[in-house]
Amino acid sequence: MESSVQIVIAMVLYIAMVIVIGVYYAKRASESSHNFLIGGRSLGPWVTAMAAEASDMSGWLLMGLPGVAYWYGLSDAAWTAIGLAIGTYLNWLFVAKRLRVYTQVAGDAITIPDFLSNRFKENKKIILTIAALFILVFFSVYAASCFVTVGKLFSSLFNVKYVYMMIAGAIFVVLYTFIGGFLAESASDFMQAIVMVFALVLVLLFGISHAGGIEAVLANAKSIPGFFDFFGIAQPQVVDGVQQIAENGQALFGEAATYGWLTIISTLSWGLGYFGMPQVLLKFMAIKNFKELTTSRRVATVWVVISLTAAVAIGIIGRVLYPTELLTQSAAERIFIVMSTNFFVPFLAGIIMAGILAATISSSDSYLLIAASALSKNIYQGILKKDASDKEVLIASRITLLIIAIVAMIIALDENSVIFTIVSFAWAGFGATFGPIILFSLFWKRVTRAGAIAGMVTGGCMVFIWNLLLKPLGGIFGIYELLPAFVLSCVAIVLVSYLSQPETQEIQNEFELVRQKCRA
Repeated sequence: MESSVQIVIAMVLYIAMVIVIGVYYAKRASESSHNFLIGGRSLGPWVTAMAAEASDMSGWLLMGLPGVAYWYGLSDAAWTAIGLAIGTYLNWLFVAKRLRVYTQVAGDAITIPDFLSNRFKENKKIILTIAALFILVFFSVYAASCFVTVGKLFSSLFNVKYVYMMIAGAIFVVLYTFIGGFLAESASDFMQAIVMVFALVLVLLFGISHAGGIEAVLANAKSIPGFFDFFGIAQPQVVDGVQQIAENGQALFGEAATYGWLTIISTLSWGLGYFGMPQVLLKFMAIKNFKELTTSRRVATVWVVISLTAAVAIGIIGRVLYPTELLTQSAAERIFIVMSTNFFVPFLAGIIMAGILAATISSSDSYLLIAASALSKNIYQGILKKDASDKEVLIASRITLLIIAIVAMIIALDENSVIFTIVSFAWAGFGATFGPIILFSLFWKRVTRAGAIAGMVTGGCMVFIWNLLLKPLGGIFGIYELLPAFVLSCVAIVLVSYLSQPETQEIQNEFELVRQKCRA
């Protein structure tokens, strides 16, 4: 009981710091929707980098990814991490600067739907509506994954029913985002990125020590068929989803399965998702000076490589140390919690647990805020009530935030949800819906409004079709839905753009202006 109290104290102190940040920025956030939704484009390079990555990675970095490594071994987690690291770097290298410049040139757009609509000078806001609706759908799923993380964390620590803990965590996140808006979210994300990487590295180092060193970890991991293999994957022997244990107390595994090139390409395609992630793209748009994005890119890339490497390694080491502790795939996502509570004194464990809370808050506040802006700024003010005052937009943003949070809580009610699975679906949705059209809008002058609409609808719908109808067929259809949906979206954009009339000279001139500004 005493240890639980110390953990609670450490986490409450952390939460108090987060609330102070929210209150500090509350006044500026309430000054205008521009401040509430994008912070007045005032972020510095370090905050931009750390906030982008913290809001991107979410609780799946500390629970979902280590859980995959614990359950299946190195290959699935490692190839995913490699794809994400490459995608992070390329996104900062190619997209960040041009998007920052283009969004300001194109009517000072402060949301992704705003930018896409302004890019094609829409009168009938079809692109804006489609983009906003897809954001609402996929961010509701994304927010649900964060609430699942909070529920699992607190139910594990305090042995309280999952549903109660999930709802309590969701309420805290909503209240925090409700008060502080984008500036509070970005400032706290900077702090949370530091807490996350500190927690990961500390647990990794102590894990290696407890396991008897790196050589001992490797020897034990290699003793499990396919567990420490880039081209194979471990197969836990399960009955009704529960891994079986032999008479000698060892967790049972079957023969390793092959991890072929098609699967590797599919897994690497996680990196494609970055080009369409609103929570990351929004940080690009919010930096004060686009010339500082080079610094941001370096900081972000280093943070991502360290964090992903540590997360995968923690899952591997966790299986070595606690081979029979977590016997379902859902439970495997608690390995970071198990290691933290066993390694450290309760107060320090509480700080480490705050790393998971940090990851969850840093993502869910971004998801809620962007989804709220999609409805309030883009649909409410952009379509339903074009003369809506700034105050009305603020009120609509906060009401929308509450509604989305309720929907996300309903999705998160299932305690057996696998965080990694939920995130992978939402990630594919954003990557395929927005990634191709963002790239074509920034770098191809010939792209048309009709092409943009075709690409977004094709990409977004194909994620559902592939995941729900084709993927269960197995074989070549078993690949990650992001890859085929992304490719088909690109094909749709190119074909429809060539079949439709080129855009006006005004739009083409604006494209050239952006290109010149980026070269300057």
